[in-house]
Parts: sequence; C-alpha cells; structure tokens
Amino acid sequence: MRKFVFILAALAAASCAQQASWAPAGDHIRTSWAEQVSPVNAHPEYPRPQMVRPDWKSLNGLWDYALAGKDEAQPAFGGDRILVPFCIESSLSGVGKRVGVDSVLWYRTSFKVPCRWKGRVLLHFDAVDWKAEVSLNGKELGIHTGGYTAFSFDITDYLVKGKQELIVRVEDGTDNGEQPRGKQVSDPHGIWYTPVSGIWQSVWIEPAGEAFVADYCAVSDIDAGSLLVEVDVDGEADEVEAVLLEGSVGYSAEGTPGVALTSAVAAPGEPLTLMLDEPELWSPESPYLYGLEIVLRKGGKVIDKVEGYTAFRKSSEVVDSKGYKRLGLNGKPYFQFGPLDQGWWPDGLYTAPTDDALRFDIEKTKDFGFNMIRKHIKVEPARWYNWCDRLGIVVWQDMPCLASHLPSPKGTPNPQWGQWGYGEGWDYPLTETAKATYYKEWGEIIAQLKKYPCIVVWVPFNEAWSQFDTEKAVEFTYAQDSTRLVNSASGGNSRLCGDILDSHNYPRPIMKFRSEGKQIDVLGEYGGIGCAIEDHLWQEDNNWGYKGLCADGEEVLAKYEKYADMFIPEIESGVSAGVYTQTTDVEVEVNGLMTYDRKVIKMDEERLRAINKKVIASMEK
Repeated sequence: MRKFVFILAALAAASCAQQASWAPAGDHIRTSWAEQVSPVNAHPEYPRPQMVRPDWKSLNGLWDYALAGKDEAQPAFGGDRILVPFCIESSLSGVGKRVGVDSVLWYRTSFKVPCRWKGRVLLHFDAVDWKAEVSLNGKELGIHTGGYTAFSFDITDYLVKGKQELIVRVEDGTDNGEQPRGKQVSDPHGIWYTPVSGIWQSVWIEPAGEAFVADYCAVSDIDAGSLLVEVDVDGEADEVEAVLLEGSVGYSAEGTPGVALTSAVAAPGEPLTLMLDEPELWSPESPYLYGLEIVLRKGGKVIDKVEGYTAFRKSSEVVDSKGYKRLGLNGKPYFQFGPLDQGWWPDGLYTAPTDDALRFDIEKTKDFGFNMIRKHIKVEPARWYNWCDRLGIVVWQDMPCLASHLPSPKGTPNPQWGQWGYGEGWDYPLTETAKATYYKEWGEIIAQLKKYPCIVVWVPFNEAWSQFDTEKAVEFTYAQDSTRLVNSASGGNSRLCGDILDSHNYPRPIMKFRSEGKQIDVLGEYGGIGCAIEDHLWQEDNNWGYKGLCADGEEVLAKYEKYADMFIPEIESGVSAGVYTQTTDVEVEVNGLMTYDRKVIKMDEERLRAINKKVIASMEK
C-alpha cells in the first residue's frame, strides 16, 4: 500500500512540475476556456470521431522545441518547451514567438507504446503547417506538405524497446504565394491575421491489425434508399463488412451503438451497397445520424474494426414554384442563412483552447437562429465537423487561399478583382508549382472531409484571392466529389461554371448582379457591423468594422434588423442564401456577433434569433 501511495505522489509531483514549467504567453485577451488548459489536459478527447478504434494514446503535452536556420543541422534542444497542439505563435503554446520564412521549427518528444498493443502501431498528425519532416528513433518516417490535412505513418518497424524519440522539423513560408495559408500573413493588419506555424492539431498513436482500415467514404442516395461505402484497406484481408446501425438525432459514434439494420460484405477494394427502406433524413432541424461499423476479416477472424457514423441527406439544385433556382436539401428548397466563421481564437489562434470551446461557437450559431455556417478560408479539426453533424447545421467549406488578389492599376476598366459581371477580373499569376500545390491540398481536404454530412457546398475560391483557371478548378472539385454543390468563386471573379453565383457587398445585403437563371444566386458576404467592446479587444485602438463602429449592442441590433428587412426582397426575388460577417471579432476586426474572447454577445439573443428566423422563413412566402 505504501508503495502505491508513493507512486501516486510521484505522478502528482511530475504533473505539478509540468504545470509549473508552462504558462500562457503574452498579454492579449483570452477565452474563459484557457483556464482549463494544462500540459496534462491539452485536447485529451479522441480526435477522429468518424473512425473510432477502442484503444489509443494522445501525445499532446509539453514537447521540446528549438528554432534554427534553414541550412542548419538539427540543433541541440536547450530546455525550451512548447505545449502541443498549440502553434508556436499562440499564447497557449507557452511560447508566443514567430518562426519566419528563413527559420525552421524543430520539435522533440518521447513516448512509450503500451505493451498490450498487438499488430501495427499508427502515428497520426492531424495538422502541421506547413512542411513537416518526421523521424522516429533516428530514422526518417516521411515528409508531408500541407497545413490543413491529417497524415499518418505506420511506425511498427521503427519501434525500439522502451521510450521512442520523435523528431519533427517544420518549415512554414506563410504568405510566400506558394502554399495555401488562408488569412495568415507575416504582417497582420485589417482582415489578415497572425501566422500559424507548426503543429496545431492533435498528435496521437493507436494500434491496428496487421491489415487495417486506412479510410472510408459513405455516400447516401435518399431516392434509392442506398448507402455506397468504399473502404481503403492497408494490408492483406479476405473481406470487408459494412454494418449500418440504428442511430438517433445527434447520435455520437462515441456512444453506445444501436441494433444492426442492414449490412453488406465484399472483397477489399470493392464497393459495398447497403439498402434501407425509408431512411431517416438528416437536416439542421432533425440531424439524424446512423451508426456505421466497418469490419475487416482474414481467415474468418476479425483483424480490424472501426466505428463511425453517417447520414442520409441530399445537397442539390432545385427549382421553386416561382421558377427560381434554389439551394436544395433533401430535394426541397432550403434557404441557407448563417455567419462567416473564420475559426480564430485569441489564445490558440487556429486551435480552440478546448473541445467545449469548439462546440460553443456552433451552439451559439444555432441559438442565434442560423442554419448554416460558411467555414471561411480555413479547415477545422475533425471534431468541429462532428459537432456540426450532431448539432445540426449545414456547412459551406472554403479552400484556404495562397495569396490575396492583385491591386487594381489606376484607370484599369477591368480590375483584377471583378465583382460586377461574368468574365471580369484577371487570374492570379501563380507558378506551376503553386498551382500543383493548390490541387494537391484541395484534393486532400475534400477527401478528408467528404464523409461529413454537414458539408453541402465546396468553395474553391474567394474574392479573386489567388484565383486561377476557375473552370478547371471546378471540374477538379466535381471529380473529387460530385455529391455536393460547387460555389466556384465566392465574391468574384465570377465565371459561368459550377452551380452558384456568389456576390459580396458591404455592408448592405444587395446582389451586385444576378445570374438571370443560369445559376443559383447567393449573397456570400454582407454586414460586418462593427462594435468595439472595451476590455475584450485584441488591441486597445485602431479596431475597425465596415462603415465605422457602433456605440453599443442596441445600435448594432438596429442596423442588423434594418439590413435583414432589406435582404428579404432579395430573397423573395430569387436569392437562395445569405452569409453575415461574422461569428466573432478576429484580432483588430471587430464586426463579430461575439467578441474575440467569446465573453460578450453583442446583441440581444432572443431578438437576434427572431430576426434570423424571419429571414429564413421569407423564402417560403
């Protein structure tokens, strides 16, 4: 007993020592969830709810780090520590430093693999911005480029007895015009924000069978009552089985699965088709999710199994009773209304401080009466999309841009950013390398996210930011996933391709031009009503909103309702969606429905909800 008490005391002392060696960096505002973050409690939840195995181990926590020149060898780690999975520039990393284009960020940690694990051991990085070179026990595992997608290594053959030493070398050019970077810039200002470098999502390990499920995709057909499941298998197996399980509204793959409803078996590499009479359909009003199990067998024995979920729903173009092309959900016109959601945090930058924080923004969006989120120029962790699936909200997913648009020369009749008609504006002069990088990352993003039912629209370009070869990019998007609508150029440069014509206008909700029935017309951005709330600002002065700042929430609400009333005639005459800027303040941009720290909701919630419900209902009149 005394030995057991001693062990507990030693563990507690080690935990206290870790906590003492870490503290948030800088003096910017923080969210209330920042107080819950610690080296032993850094995103401890299972990070991949669409493909769950029962055993896993988080590698999040304090790692060694060092900064060095690009041409330098691996430096000696001198005792500096960083809290993973928060990027080095963030407060919650405990560092708050910039990397820069001429420097390299090095990480080091050690871990043990549980002795009970059998079969293969997989190492997962859910996101590292931008180029990551990974080695284990002195041997190179591989190189990954792309700041927004997960990647994995089978590390079984690289393991040694006892502790494993993991080294990660990261380069990040940020706004070099050669890599997708979204709103990150080396000189933050206006609508452009602090860089994010290095690991910014969870790192973890898990055991799998000698052959294992590497990934899968499930596509529903609500008209046929079918579910097509394609499974990517790594290794040798005899058969794959997909089992559809009874679910519920807001079903969680981490909960207790229901009874089996139907199943199908096929050889690895062959698609599986599951049939279901009168399936329950997913919608924001009733987000019904089915459980999904995928089982791998060899010689009659189960060698791997993953648990996830799926849904029956359809995103398509429909025509209403007045002849207008509309966004459709499950075969019916569905007006989509929601905020521009950039997913930035004052304490974690790209990374929410906790899973509760990640969920909060989605819950508040629902509470405000919206039914849609436009995920703007960023890709979120898997759990964000899981919460959207479970809570019930449709998502437009943007591709992060490689650059801004080019400035318009004085006196030029056809500016680089064309907003007033089809065919205006110029392509961004990307290198062939940058174009190839765009296609690689956009393809990987779609492959990673297309299993989430909440996503209904892909957005390959925004406001001419690094926009090029639009028709080809749209064709590429359809080739990756033909089950969703494509908004080819949100806010211009508009081309007659894809499903949607998307106009932006600030602050009033007015379309700059219409497609005249050629496409679905949407207002992809408007609003941006600014209000700076004292003690909740990234910086005390030089904050801004579109067309000046309001004095208080009452003035914000009055303008918001005025714009809503202006928007309704646009909807009645054929506009099928609206995106209000934006969910929260971001750095010096104070036009959020909430402050950057999420501590103040600027408008009365009940009145805001009533206005939004009136806007959504106006299409049905």
